[in-house]
Amino acid sequence: MKLRYLFLLLLSWGATAAAQTLEECQQAAERNYPLIRQYDLIRQTADLTVANIQKGWLPQVSASAQATYQSDVTSWPSEMRALMNQMGVDLKGLRKDQYRVGIDVQQSLYDGGAIRSKKEVARRQADVQTAETEANIYNVRARVNEMYFALLLTDEQIRLNRDLQKLLEGNEQKLQTMFRHGTAAEGDYKSVRAERLSAAQRLTDLEAQRQTLARMLSVFCGIEVKTLSPLPRKGESLATLVSGAQPLPSLTGVVGGGSSHPTLLAFDAQQRLTDAQERALDAALKPRLSLFASGFYGYPGYNLFEDMMHHRWSFNGMIGARLTWNIGALYTRKQDKAKLQVQRQLTETSRDVFLFNNRLERLQEDENIQRYRRLMADDDEIIDLRRSVRRSAESKLAHGIIDVNELVKEINAENAAQVQKSIHEIEMLREIHKLKLTTNN
Repeated sequence: MKLRYLFLLLLSWGATAAAQTLEECQQAAERNYPLIRQYDLIRQTADLTVANIQKGWLPQVSASAQATYQSDVTSWPSEMRALMNQMGVDLKGLRKDQYRVGIDVQQSLYDGGAIRSKKEVARRQADVQTAETEANIYNVRARVNEMYFALLLTDEQIRLNRDLQKLLEGNEQKLQTMFRHGTAAEGDYKSVRAERLSAAQRLTDLEAQRQTLARMLSVFCGIEVKTLSPLPRKGESLATLVSGAQPLPSLTGVVGGGSSHPTLLAFDAQQRLTDAQERALDAALKPRLSLFASGFYGYPGYNLFEDMMHHRWSFNGMIGARLTWNIGALYTRKQDKAKLQVQRQLTETSRDVFLFNNRLERLQEDENIQRYRRLMADDDEIIDLRRSVRRSAESKLAHGIIDVNELVKEINAENAAQVQKSIHEIEMLREIHKLKLTTNN
């Protein structure tokens, strides 16, 4: 187990500053999540429980010691005592104080499958705990997704803010030159400069947000996340953003009864546990066959006549076979079976609820993806139009047709269109990966 943790530590250390894709962050987060240690604990608990149950086949040994005082004991008939006294023989009879120190040994030969069913129940319980842990760890991916795409969107906003500052700085320099030559007012130059400084302030805020998001993602994943895969530029496939050349997930898949979704696997494990518990009820009704041996040193022994004549301690022993059949389980069998059936129904109801909610989530995510696709269809054209209008405004300002406020308005409109396109792209990718988690695709 120590070697396992050392391996994970070395693996995480080796991935420092290299996790740039969503899949790498998800895998690192799963390795780093404290719940991962529960796998080994569940396995160890199951192994120890099964080992203890298996010892039921070993001889069961018990030691005992007792001292008693009785109100009456077995005695000789008075006629026989009188006859023996005439012959000079004193028949003492048993003493009322009796003592015994002994050992009993029992070896099971046949238990009706009780031990086997107990081991199966223990293993199925471990399977349920493991499946539930897997489902909880699977949800870690959703948390990584939120932080990853928030960080990715912030990176895009920072990039576009810097582009905006470059554009404003270029116009600022032009206006400064025009001001020096008397072809522009000082207020126009200062207005653009103030807008550039405002953009610089927004950049400072965005960079602080990015640092916070990066630190949160790094702590959550257990690795240092510095850079992410950038958004693909025009003409590139969105699928390359997160996983290289991997295709986009299927949008038509539906989680069904045969899905490998961790939550559904947990429901399957619970049903197998219920089946094992029902088999344990059947095993409880079967007879048991065992060998036994008992021995003790004390008074009186098995030879009562000898002990009635001589008050001496003696060694005594007995061996034999015992067949037992406890039908007491019949009293509660009907209720126990009914409880297991209710448990099955509860599990099935939970499965149906999950599938119902999962289907609604899938439909919503599918619709969101289609909506973003429709929005993205016009993003490039809107940006081109805004860029054309901005260039026209720059030309008009140079010829004194418009004032600088109109130019700043068009510059901000172009930047807003670019930001909106990035939001659409990243939100669509976020919905695609939410759909991947929903369908386990």
